[in-house]
Amino acid sequence: MASAAGALPLWARSHWDRSRISAITDEIGKSPDEAVDFVHELRLQCVEIRNVPGSNKEYPAAREPEIQADAAHLVNEGVKVSCLDSSLLRFAWPDTAGADSARWDRRMDDLRKWLRCAQIMGADKIRIFAGLRSADPAGMLPRTVAAIGEMAGEAERQKVTLLLENDPATNVATCAELAAAMKLLPQKSVAVSWNPHASAKLERPFPGGYALLPKKRVLNVRIQAASLMPGAEMEDWKSILVALDKDGYSGRIGLETGAAGSDRFASARDSMDQLEHIVGEVS
Repeated sequence: MASAAGALPLWARSHWDRSRISAITDEIGKSPDEAVDFVHELRLQCVEIRNVPGSNKEYPAAREPEIQADAAHLVNEGVKVSCLDSSLLRFAWPDTAGADSARWDRRMDDLRKWLRCAQIMGADKIRIFAGLRSADPAGMLPRTVAAIGEMAGEAERQKVTLLLENDPATNVATCAELAAAMKLLPQKSVAVSWNPHASAKLERPFPGGYALLPKKRVLNVRIQAASLMPGAEMEDWKSILVALDKDGYSGRIGLETGAAGSDRFASARDSMDQLEHIVGEVS
Protein backbone atom coordinates (compact mmCIF):
# COMPACT_ATOMS: atom_id res chain seq x y z
CA MET A 1 0.00 0.00 0.00
CA ALA A 2 2.86 2.36 0.86
CA SER A 3 4.43 1.95 -2.58
CA ALA A 4 1.06 2.49 -4.24
CA ALA A 5 0.50 5.69 -2.29
CA GLY A 6 3.97 6.84 -3.22
CA ALA A 7 3.09 6.38 -6.86
CA LEU A 8 0.14 8.76 -6.70
CA PRO A 9 0.50 11.89 -8.85
CA LEU A 10 1.58 15.04 -7.03
CA TRP A 11 -1.83 16.66 -7.54
CA ALA A 12 -3.39 13.95 -5.33
CA ARG A 13 -1.57 15.16 -2.21
CA SER A 14 -3.03 18.65 -2.19
CA HIS A 15 -6.01 20.66 -3.34
CA TRP A 16 -3.88 22.90 -5.58
CA ASP A 17 -3.91 22.51 -9.35
CA ARG A 18 -4.43 24.59 -12.51
CA SER A 19 -8.20 24.64 -12.05
CA ARG A 20 -7.68 27.04 -9.15
CA ILE A 21 -5.51 29.54 -11.02
CA SER A 22 -7.14 32.42 -12.88
CA ALA A 23 -5.88 35.34 -14.94
CA ILE A 24 -7.40 38.67 -15.99
CA THR A 25 -8.50 38.57 -19.62
CA ASP A 26 -7.23 42.06 -20.52
CA GLU A 27 -3.75 41.04 -19.28
CA ILE A 28 -3.52 37.87 -21.35
CA GLY A 29 -4.79 39.00 -24.73
CA LYS A 30 -5.46 42.01 -26.93
CA SER A 31 -8.85 40.52 -27.79
CA PRO A 32 -11.25 38.01 -26.23
CA ASP A 33 -10.01 35.41 -28.73
CA GLU A 34 -6.37 35.93 -27.71
CA ALA A 35 -7.32 35.71 -24.03
CA VAL A 36 -9.04 32.36 -24.62
CA ASP A 37 -6.03 31.11 -26.62
CA PHE A 38 -3.81 31.95 -23.62
CA VAL A 39 -6.16 30.10 -21.26
CA HIS A 40 -6.10 26.98 -23.43
CA GLU A 41 -2.34 27.13 -23.96
CA LEU A 42 -1.74 27.26 -20.19
CA ARG A 43 -4.52 24.72 -19.56
CA LEU A 44 -6.41 27.03 -17.23
CA GLN A 45 -10.15 26.84 -16.61
CA CYS A 46 -11.03 30.25 -15.18
CA VAL A 47 -10.55 33.93 -15.87
CA GLU A 48 -11.31 37.20 -14.14
CA ILE A 49 -13.00 40.03 -16.03
CA ARG A 50 -12.02 43.70 -15.74
CA ASN A 51 -11.63 45.67 -18.98
CA VAL A 52 -12.66 44.62 -22.45
CA PRO A 53 -9.41 43.14 -23.86
CA GLY A 54 -7.61 45.62 -26.09
CA SER A 55 -9.20 48.63 -24.40
CA ASN A 56 -9.24 50.62 -21.18
CA LYS A 57 -13.02 50.28 -20.99
CA GLU A 58 -14.49 48.39 -18.06
CA TYR A 59 -16.90 45.71 -19.21
CA PRO A 60 -20.08 47.35 -17.82
CA ALA A 61 -19.32 50.37 -20.02
CA ALA A 62 -19.56 48.20 -23.12
CA ARG A 63 -22.79 47.66 -25.04
CA GLU A 64 -24.77 44.73 -23.68
CA PRO A 65 -24.65 42.78 -26.98
CA GLU A 66 -20.83 42.97 -26.80
CA ILE A 67 -20.85 41.66 -23.24
CA GLN A 68 -23.24 38.88 -24.23
CA ALA A 69 -21.09 37.90 -27.20
CA ASP A 70 -17.93 37.69 -25.08
CA ALA A 71 -19.78 35.74 -22.38
CA ALA A 72 -21.08 33.26 -24.96
CA HIS A 73 -17.59 32.88 -26.41
CA LEU A 74 -16.18 31.99 -23.00
CA VAL A 75 -18.94 29.47 -22.37
CA ASN A 76 -18.44 27.86 -25.78
CA GLU A 77 -14.70 27.57 -25.06
CA GLY A 78 -15.31 25.98 -21.66
CA VAL A 79 -13.91 28.94 -19.70
CA LYS A 80 -15.55 30.03 -16.43
CA VAL A 81 -15.54 33.60 -15.08
CA SER A 82 -14.55 33.34 -11.42
CA CYS A 83 -14.72 37.03 -10.50
CA LEU A 84 -15.39 40.50 -11.90
CA ASP A 85 -12.59 42.92 -10.95
CA SER A 86 -14.46 46.17 -10.65
CA SER A 87 -13.17 49.56 -9.53
CA LEU A 88 -16.31 50.12 -7.45
CA LEU A 89 -15.76 52.62 -4.61
CA ARG A 90 -12.11 53.15 -5.60
CA PHE A 91 -12.27 56.94 -5.75
CA ALA A 92 -12.11 59.87 -3.35
CA TRP A 93 -15.32 60.09 -1.36
CA PRO A 94 -17.17 63.30 -0.40
CA ASP A 95 -15.47 65.40 2.29
CA THR A 96 -12.05 63.97 1.44
CA ALA A 97 -9.27 65.45 -0.70
CA GLY A 98 -10.09 65.38 -4.41
CA ALA A 99 -13.62 64.14 -3.82
CA ASP A 100 -15.43 62.75 -6.87
CA SER A 101 -18.99 63.63 -5.89
CA ALA A 102 -20.45 62.61 -9.24
CA ARG A 103 -19.06 59.11 -8.97
CA TRP A 104 -20.26 58.86 -5.37
CA ASP A 105 -23.77 59.88 -6.39
CA ARG A 106 -23.94 57.17 -9.05
CA ARG A 107 -22.28 54.42 -6.99
CA MET A 108 -25.45 52.31 -6.75
CA ASP A 109 -26.14 52.69 -10.45
CA ASP A 110 -22.58 51.59 -11.17
CA LEU A 111 -23.05 48.61 -8.87
CA ARG A 112 -26.18 47.59 -10.77
CA LYS A 113 -24.24 47.71 -14.04
CA TRP A 114 -21.60 45.39 -12.60
CA LEU A 115 -24.30 43.10 -11.23
CA ARG A 116 -25.91 42.93 -14.66
CA CYS A 117 -22.49 42.15 -16.16
CA ALA A 118 -21.99 39.39 -13.57
CA GLN A 119 -25.36 37.92 -14.48
CA ILE A 120 -24.44 37.84 -18.18
CA MET A 121 -20.96 36.46 -17.50
CA GLY A 122 -22.22 33.79 -15.12
CA ALA A 123 -20.10 35.11 -12.25
CA ASP A 124 -21.10 35.28 -8.59
CA LYS A 125 -18.32 37.51 -7.21
CA ILE A 126 -17.40 41.17 -7.73
CA ARG A 127 -14.24 42.76 -6.32
CA ILE A 128 -14.74 46.16 -4.65
CA PHE A 129 -12.67 48.69 -2.68
CA ALA A 130 -13.03 51.12 0.23
CA GLY A 131 -12.48 54.62 -1.12
CA LEU A 132 -9.16 56.33 -1.82
CA ARG A 133 -7.06 56.51 1.32
CA SER A 134 -7.79 59.56 3.46
CA ALA A 135 -5.71 61.23 6.14
CA ASP A 136 -7.66 59.23 8.74
CA PRO A 137 -8.49 55.73 7.42
CA ALA A 138 -9.66 54.50 10.82
CA GLY A 139 -12.02 57.46 11.07
CA MET A 140 -13.46 56.48 7.70
CA LEU A 141 -14.37 52.97 8.87
CA PRO A 142 -18.01 53.77 9.78
CA ARG A 143 -18.53 55.34 6.35
CA THR A 144 -16.80 52.40 4.66
CA VAL A 145 -19.07 49.95 6.46
CA ALA A 146 -22.19 51.97 5.64
CA ALA A 147 -21.33 52.27 1.94
CA ILE A 148 -20.49 48.59 1.50
CA GLY A 149 -23.45 47.55 3.63
CA GLU A 150 -25.77 49.50 1.33
CA MET A 151 -24.32 47.69 -1.68
CA ALA A 152 -24.47 44.32 0.06
CA GLY A 153 -28.25 44.34 0.15
CA GLU A 154 -28.47 44.85 -3.61
CA ALA A 155 -25.81 42.21 -4.24
CA GLU A 156 -27.56 39.67 -2.03
CA ARG A 157 -30.78 40.08 -3.98
CA GLN A 158 -28.80 39.24 -7.12
CA LYS A 159 -27.05 36.30 -5.40
CA VAL A 160 -23.63 37.92 -5.87
CA THR A 161 -20.88 38.26 -3.26
CA LEU A 162 -18.90 41.50 -2.99
CA LEU A 163 -15.22 40.89 -2.31
CA LEU A 164 -13.52 43.71 -0.40
CA GLU A 165 -9.88 43.80 -1.49
CA ASN A 166 -7.08 45.48 0.42
CA ASP A 167 -5.24 48.13 -1.58
CA PRO A 168 -2.60 50.58 -0.25
CA ALA A 169 -4.30 53.42 -2.11
CA THR A 170 -7.56 52.86 -0.21
CA ASN A 171 -8.92 53.06 3.33
CA VAL A 172 -8.60 49.29 3.65
CA ALA A 173 -4.96 48.64 2.91
CA THR A 174 -3.81 46.08 5.48
CA CYS A 175 -4.99 42.78 6.89
CA ALA A 176 -5.76 44.54 10.17
CA GLU A 177 -7.99 47.02 8.33
CA LEU A 178 -9.64 44.22 6.37
CA ALA A 179 -10.34 42.32 9.58
CA ALA A 180 -11.76 45.44 11.27
CA ALA A 181 -14.10 46.11 8.35
CA MET A 182 -15.29 42.52 8.14
CA LYS A 183 -16.18 42.47 11.85
CA LEU A 184 -18.66 45.24 11.13
CA LEU A 185 -19.91 43.69 7.89
CA PRO A 186 -21.57 40.41 8.89
CA GLN A 187 -23.59 40.15 5.66
CA LYS A 188 -23.13 36.86 3.81
CA SER A 189 -22.89 38.83 0.57
CA VAL A 190 -19.62 40.46 1.69
CA ALA A 191 -16.32 38.57 1.78
CA VAL A 192 -12.57 39.08 1.34
CA SER A 193 -10.24 39.21 -1.63
CA TRP A 194 -6.81 39.06 -0.02
CA ASN A 195 -3.86 40.71 -1.79
CA PRO A 196 -0.79 39.92 0.36
CA HIS A 197 1.67 41.92 -1.70
CA ALA A 198 -0.49 45.05 -1.63
CA SER A 199 0.13 45.52 2.09
CA ALA A 200 3.80 44.50 2.14
CA LYS A 201 5.05 48.05 2.71
CA LEU A 202 2.62 48.62 5.57
CA GLU A 203 2.76 45.31 7.44
CA ARG A 204 4.14 41.81 7.26
CA PRO A 205 1.26 40.22 5.33
CA PHE A 206 2.28 36.66 6.15
CA PRO A 207 2.14 35.11 8.61
CA GLY A 208 1.22 38.02 10.91
CA GLY A 209 -1.31 39.78 8.69
CA TYR A 210 -2.88 36.55 7.49
CA ALA A 211 -3.46 35.46 11.10
CA LEU A 212 -5.84 38.39 11.54
CA LEU A 213 -8.11 37.53 8.62
CA PRO A 214 -11.46 35.73 9.02
CA LYS A 215 -10.35 32.62 7.14
CA LYS A 216 -13.84 31.38 6.27
CA ARG A 217 -14.62 34.69 4.54
CA VAL A 218 -11.57 34.74 2.27
CA LEU A 219 -13.00 33.79 -1.13
CA ASN A 220 -10.28 35.04 -3.47
CA VAL A 221 -6.52 35.55 -3.27
CA ARG A 222 -4.71 38.03 -5.49
CA ILE A 223 -1.18 37.26 -6.66
CA GLN A 224 0.73 40.20 -8.09
CA ALA A 225 3.43 39.29 -10.59
CA ALA A 226 6.18 41.18 -8.76
CA SER A 227 5.64 39.01 -5.69
CA LEU A 228 6.41 35.85 -7.64
CA MET A 229 9.80 36.82 -9.01
CA PRO A 230 13.13 36.58 -7.16
CA GLY A 231 14.04 39.90 -5.58
CA ALA A 232 13.11 42.25 -2.79
CA GLU A 233 9.38 42.09 -3.55
CA MET A 234 9.10 38.30 -3.62
CA GLU A 235 6.60 36.81 -1.19
CA ASP A 236 6.81 33.33 0.35
CA TRP A 237 4.01 31.93 -1.77
CA LYS A 238 4.84 28.32 -0.99
CA SER A 239 4.18 28.92 2.70
CA ILE A 240 1.10 31.01 1.95
CA LEU A 241 -0.44 28.31 -0.24
CA VAL A 242 0.29 25.63 2.35
CA ALA A 243 -1.36 27.74 5.06
CA LEU A 244 -4.40 28.45 2.88
CA ASP A 245 -4.78 24.74 2.14
CA LYS A 246 -4.44 23.85 5.83
CA ASP A 247 -7.14 26.38 6.72
CA GLY A 248 -9.54 24.89 4.20
CA TYR A 249 -9.37 27.61 1.56
CA SER A 250 -11.27 26.41 -1.51
CA GLY A 251 -11.20 29.55 -3.66
CA ARG A 252 -8.91 30.55 -6.47
CA ILE A 253 -5.64 32.41 -6.79
CA GLY A 254 -5.82 35.18 -9.38
CA LEU A 255 -2.76 36.49 -11.17
CA GLU A 256 -2.44 40.23 -11.78
CA THR A 257 0.63 41.50 -13.63
CA GLY A 258 0.10 45.23 -13.23
CA ALA A 259 2.13 45.69 -16.41
CA ALA A 260 1.14 48.05 -19.22
CA GLY A 261 0.96 47.70 -22.99
CA SER A 262 2.46 44.66 -24.67
CA ASP A 263 4.63 44.01 -21.60
CA ARG A 264 1.62 42.72 -19.73
CA PHE A 265 1.33 39.68 -22.01
CA ALA A 266 4.98 38.69 -21.60
CA SER A 267 4.70 39.35 -17.87
CA ALA A 268 1.59 37.20 -17.64
CA ARG A 269 3.33 34.29 -19.34
CA ASP A 270 6.48 34.53 -17.19
CA SER A 271 4.43 34.95 -14.02
CA MET A 272 2.18 32.03 -14.84
CA ASP A 273 5.22 29.80 -15.41
CA GLN A 274 6.57 30.77 -11.99
CA LEU A 275 3.19 30.32 -10.33
CA GLU A 276 2.70 26.88 -11.81
CA HIS A 277 6.17 25.94 -10.56
CA ILE A 278 5.24 27.02 -7.02
CA VAL A 279 1.88 25.22 -7.16
CA GLY A 280 3.68 22.09 -8.32
CA GLU A 281 6.06 22.26 -5.35
CA VAL A 282 3.26 22.41 -2.77
CA SER A 283 1.01 19.88 -4.48
